[in-house]
Amino acid sequence: MNFELFVSLRYLLAKRRQTFISLITFISIAGVGVGVMALIVVLAVMNGFQEDLRTRILGITSHMVIGSFGGTISDYDEVAEKARAAQGVVAATPFIYTQVMISSGKSFSGAVLRGIDPETASSVLNLQKNMKRGNIEDLVRRPPPGQEPEVEVHPGIILGQELANHLGVRQGEWLTIISPVGRVTPVGQVPKSRLFQVVGIFQSGMYEFDNTLAYVDLTTAQQFLGIGDAVTGIEMKLADIYDAQKVAERLRAQLTHPYYVRDWMQMNHSLFSALKLEKVVMFIILTLIILVAAFNIVSSLIMMVMEKTRDIAILKAMGATTARIRKIFIMEGLMIGVSGTILGLFGGFSLCALLKKYKFIELPPEVYYIPTLPVQVNAVDVWLIALSAIFISLLATIYPSRQAAKLDPAEALRYE
Repeated sequence: MNFELFVSLRYLLAKRRQTFISLITFISIAGVGVGVMALIVVLAVMNGFQEDLRTRILGITSHMVIGSFGGTISDYDEVAEKARAAQGVVAATPFIYTQVMISSGKSFSGAVLRGIDPETASSVLNLQKNMKRGNIEDLVRRPPPGQEPEVEVHPGIILGQELANHLGVRQGEWLTIISPVGRVTPVGQVPKSRLFQVVGIFQSGMYEFDNTLAYVDLTTAQQFLGIGDAVTGIEMKLADIYDAQKVAERLRAQLTHPYYVRDWMQMNHSLFSALKLEKVVMFIILTLIILVAAFNIVSSLIMMVMEKTRDIAILKAMGATTARIRKIFIMEGLMIGVSGTILGLFGGFSLCALLKKYKFIELPPEVYYIPTLPVQVNAVDVWLIALSAIFISLLATIYPSRQAAKLDPAEALRYE
């Protein structure tokens, strides 16, 4: 153990003539610990919210989409094959996207109608996992056994839970879909409508999706909209969602105009940017707790310098350099900061583990889309918090250590 560390430990652990200084030291350690613990818990909860939100969004939407500036893609089979062949792409499926009006006879509502291929959609979307009733395969309706094939079978539709509640329908009931793209008649353009049977209801946990989305079979959507053998775009699932930008660049190099490629980060840019900004703001606000503790460190060290004036003078008279005296008090302040940081890390990890295991903080379901606080500790955040706390503690030692180092031994010992 070197000289500076030995003296720092003796000063920190020795009994004080002034008990008040020891109290401020303990308050400083506790302040740093509380600040570090608060930062770890709050950022872990925000990470949990962000991860849960990302999972729910990507459970209904795809990781990446290929679209056309022309509105539709006619050679979608060829485009889908190119997408599947791209490095990092796991699966691809065509889709149709349009806005419609839905009437149940009891109520009506605007909705987003999505045409999907039941055979390939399950490999890209997690819609089946969110189904409360029915299956995706039920979208393809066939005549009951024994009936004539020419008997009309009304197509099936899958609704979000909130949309079904608003329309007042359940599985097996009937709906009328009205398209804004109508047909031309002698009396003008007339909206096109068709009867659908509700074959399933899904619940993603995201109100925006559950209140607006409706799924039908891809072929049915093509016939209903009158777009022939064309689709709106191609949806893809990636092996690594964080590799989306690189995969998008490779696809853009293969697909020229009029095609474009958008990944999930671009499609949800505003939402995730807002969450990131909120996380940064919370980090800055909660860092103020550590700053308050840093002022306590300054106070503790200044009073310690005043108490140890004679000791400092004797050390300098015995040959201790200004740099060594400065280093003693810097190391003492750092020990306070490191002790508080370790205490805060232990408290933060313990509280996060309790929240994750027992989930004793329940959230009102009418306000939030999840029942309890989600917790996800990020190693990068932990390192950033710990280093920030130690750095702030280091800054707090600069002024007291300089004052101790400037002490004149002759002046200090004159009245001793």
